[in-house]
Amino acid sequence: MPITIAVAGKGGTGKTTISALIVDHLARLRVGSILAVDADPSTNLNLALGVDVHETVGGEREALLEDIQTGQYNLGLEKRQYFQLKIHEALVEAHAFDLLAMGRPEGPGCYCAPNHILRQSIDTIGGAYDFLVIDNEAGLEHISRRTTRDVDLLLAVSDPSVRGLIAAQRVFELVEELGTRVSQAFLLINRVPMDEAGQPQLVPELAARVKDLGLPLLGLLPQDPLVTELDAMGKPLSDLPDDSPVRRQLVALIGRVLPVAMPL
Repeated sequence: MPITIAVAGKGGTGKTTISALIVDHLARLRVGSILAVDADPSTNLNLALGVDVHETVGGEREALLEDIQTGQYNLGLEKRQYFQLKIHEALVEAHAFDLLAMGRPEGPGCYCAPNHILRQSIDTIGGAYDFLVIDNEAGLEHISRRTTRDVDLLLAVSDPSVRGLIAAQRVFELVEELGTRVSQAFLLINRVPMDEAGQPQLVPELAARVKDLGLPLLGLLPQDPLVTELDAMGKPLSDLPDDSPVRRQLVALIGRVLPVAMPL
């Protein structure tokens, strides 16, 4: 079974940035095969990783349903086998990792059966890798569907705002409600301004709010202008230098809770 890392939280908190940096860090360590899953319909993880996506799981599913509804599906394969074949075709094989983009998850009609096939297919593909890194959509839809049924490390990402913290708290509540099997779950606060000593520092009001919520805080990631610059130029986050504040801090934090991902 792969080591599964799921990243979730409110939109705009930097989930995709964190997911991409984790993938890049694992790839640099060369500790095993990596499958990155972009479970957000907006499909941005590929841009942060510097690869192109031409097909998505959602698009393949919609095409299959359209063929079935219009009577054009007449292959000898069972629908489930055909859909799994199409998922493999949607897989992007990069040099140091593979990427699977989920795309749009919804459309007209009932999708109970396709969602079941989707979950099983992702589980099957993911089982062939050593690491599975999932960039979840804001509503944690794929964890709620039990696509990521076993999570080794869940990072609920917030920005330094009350709304971000409330959304992160909801991630913990949802995991509890659904009984999702999660070995470790932490709050990670991103884009935190740095103090005069060059360390990320929350304002007292937010620090008090974090304490009141009682969520397990993994740490603070500093606001890094270079991340914004790379995003603006459409460059992958692998271009961040080794001494980038956000890269150094994230690598240290991940290595603390996932020893296999400690820097060499």
